[in-house]
Amino acid sequence: MAARSYSPIMVALSLLLLVTFSNVAEAYTRSGTLRPSDCKPKCTYRCSATSHKKPCMFFCQKCCAKCLCVPPGTYGNKQICPCYNSWKTKEGGPKCP
Repeated sequence: MAARSYSPIMVALSLLLLVTFSNVAEAYTRSGTLRPSDCKPKCTYRCSATSHKKPCMFFCQKCCAKCLCVPPGTYGNKQICPCYNSWKTKEGGPKCP
């Protein structure tokens, strides 16, 4: 019986997918586990790409204090923090940046 060989490209692709999914899973398990003292540095990075830093920092820190979670990156990824994602303004828009 012949041994099955895997191409290096398939092995590399499999490892890349494994790493990607493990990072997403890790982010989901950490959701809501920040300490209040972790909010400022997380929000500083979250708001680093906006031209409206002061309101972004205000609302990000408010949301972080309530939800104990800040999504990774400077934009998007809110699905990782359900509380952060679902908090809305009176008008129905997103409260958290």
